[in-house]
Amino acid sequence: MNNLLKSNFSGKQYEAGCDEAGRGCLAGPVFAAAVILPTHYELPMLNDSKQLTEKIRYELRPIIEKEAIAWAIGIVTNEEIDKINILNASYLAMHRAIDQLNTTPEHLIIDGNRFNPYKKVPHTCIVKGDAKYLSIAAASVLAKTYRDDYMLRIDIEYPYYQWKKNKGYPTTEHRAAIAQHGDTPHHRKTFQLLPAPKQLSLNL
Repeated sequence: MNNLLKSNFSGKQYEAGCDEAGRGCLAGPVFAAAVILPTHYELPMLNDSKQLTEKIRYELRPIIEKEAIAWAIGIVTNEEIDKINILNASYLAMHRAIDQLNTTPEHLIIDGNRFNPYKKVPHTCIVKGDAKYLSIAAASVLAKTYRDDYMLRIDIEYPYYQWKKNKGYPTTEHRAAIAQHGDTPHHRKTFQLLPAPKQLSLNL
């Protein structure tokens, strides 16, 4: 595993890393996490959640929760996503996570290249930050595992869509189920749930 992730960007003691999960899904909320780790923290197994197996993500979660100075989860529902769009929903989920931290961050480092400022806390956007900084990687693991837990719960109610397997992402099987059974209250209605029909071309 990558043990070269950096523990701090700003030099501030209370620096929170933020990341989200579920932005590209057709169903379910977007989840975000904010994590403040000790300044010289080390956790060799920790990496961007997409680079980890599901088993390792779930092994890391209790370690992160125990050893972090503070951590929190923020959630924006699919109904809210449809009202404010997924980009704004991702920012809002991060804001909600930061709101719940029991330690006020002095600086925020955000995975990605854009962010809506949070109150008066300075922030830095870092492209692929979840593969560069431990606190963002930790946030990616928490956001991903808590969102997966949610999708497993609603899969019990709507098993046709294979959410326990695809977690709401637009797989062929997921879209086939939408075509056959229609959408659900958990689907994002402003998303393209089914592929656009192919245009017929006429050879004139």
